[in-house]
Amino acid sequence: MTEPLSEHSADVIVVGAGPAGSTTAYYLAKAGLDVLLLEKTAFPREKVCGDGLTPRATKQLVAMGIDISEEAGWLRNKGLRIIGGGVRLQLDWPDLASYPDYGLVRKRDDFDEQLARQAQKAGARLYERCNVGAPITDERTGRITGVNAKLGEEKTPVTFHAPLVVAADGNSTRLSLAMGLHRREDRPMGVAVRTYFTSPRHDDDYLESWLELWDRRGPQDRLLPGYGWIFGMGDGTSNVGLGILNSSSAFKELDWREILKAWCASMPEDWGFTPENMTMPIRGAALPMAFNRQPHYTKGLLLVGDAGGMVNPFNGEGIAYAMESGQIAADVIVQAHARATPAQRELALHNYPKILKETYGGYYTMGRAFVKLIGNPKVMKIATQRGLTHPLLMKFTLKMLANLTDPTGGDAMDRIINGLSKVAPKA
Repeated sequence: MTEPLSEHSADVIVVGAGPAGSTTAYYLAKAGLDVLLLEKTAFPREKVCGDGLTPRATKQLVAMGIDISEEAGWLRNKGLRIIGGGVRLQLDWPDLASYPDYGLVRKRDDFDEQLARQAQKAGARLYERCNVGAPITDERTGRITGVNAKLGEEKTPVTFHAPLVVAADGNSTRLSLAMGLHRREDRPMGVAVRTYFTSPRHDDDYLESWLELWDRRGPQDRLLPGYGWIFGMGDGTSNVGLGILNSSSAFKELDWREILKAWCASMPEDWGFTPENMTMPIRGAALPMAFNRQPHYTKGLLLVGDAGGMVNPFNGEGIAYAMESGQIAADVIVQAHARATPAQRELALHNYPKILKETYGGYYTMGRAFVKLIGNPKVMKIATQRGLTHPLLMKFTLKMLANLTDPTGGDAMDRIINGLSKVAPKA
C-alpha cells in the first residue's frame, strides 16, 4: 500500500540527522514549518569524533533546550590543557557574556540521537534508515524539488517533495555533488583518527591537546602537521585521537592509524593506552574546513555543517559550526517562506551565504593562513617552544583557536580578534 503523497511532501526536506541537520529541522519545526528529516542509518549510531565540546557548542545545546546536566550523562570540562615544547599549560575557558565558561563531553552515538529526538519533539518528521539518492530537479530551471530515497530494511523506493532541500549529509554530501557542487581544492582538509581506551585518565575535567605530534618510527624523528588529544569520557574510558592537516607532504604518504598506535605507545604506561585496553577499533573521518564547498545556497539547496565545509581550521571543531549554520539556515528559510513571491523568496535565500561569510569568512581566512604556517615543521617547533611559555599569549591563542570572544563589550583580546576577523577577506 502506498502512503498518501502529503506524507512525503513538506515545506523543507533536511537530508542527514547529524548535528547540522537536526538543528536545522528543530528550528524550522519550532517556527511552524512542515519539515522532513531523513537519516540514512538508525539511532543510536557511531560517528568518528573527539567527543569534546567547547563552550561554543554548549551554547547551542542550551538554546535547543537539551538537558545538559550531569544526571543526564553529560561530563563538564573547565578548559583546555595544552602540552608541547616541554611545557604543560592549563587554560580555563574564558569568562564571557556570550558563552558559558564550561564545555562538555558526550559520546557521539547518543549525542546525535538526542538532537534528532529534540527536532522530533518540536514537530519534525524523522525517517530513519532512509537512504537518499538522486535529487529530483525541475527540468526547466534545474531547481531541486525533492529527493529519491530507499526506505527501511526492504529498501522501498520513495520520493519526497519540497520546494527547499537542506544538505546536511556530511563531508561526502552526495546530494551536493549530484547538484554539481564540488569541493574546493584550495581549502584545507583534515583527517581525524580516534579510538577509546579503558584508562585511569577517564575522569579529567580538562580537554587535553598535544601540540607536538612526533613520528618517531623512522631513523629521524619528524614533527607532523596536527595535534593529538586525550578526552576523558567519565565512564572508565578516554577518547584518544589525532587531528591532521593536509598542508604538508606527509599527509598522503603516512598511515595515520599506525601513527596513532605509535603515539599511544609513547604515553606513560600507567595511562593504559595499550592494545589490550582498546575498547573500539581505530576509525577515521575527514574534516572539511573553511567553506570548502560553495555556494552555500543554489537552486533550492542550502548546505549546512560539514556538507558546506564549516569545520574551524584553527582547531578542527565541527559540531558548534554545524549547529550554528543549521540555526542560520533555518532562520533564513523561515523568513523566505513568509515572502509572497518567488523572486522575494529567492532574495531572502541568497542572504544565507552572505550571512555565513559575514559571520565566519574573515575568521576562516585567518584559519587558512594559520594552517599553512603550522604545516611548516620549523614554524610549528618555534610556536610550541616559544609560545607556550607565555601564559598571556596562550590565553589569547585559546580565544583565537576556539573562536570564543564577546562580539561587543569584550576585553582587549576580544577586540583584537574581532577586529582581525572583520578586516580579513571573507572568501
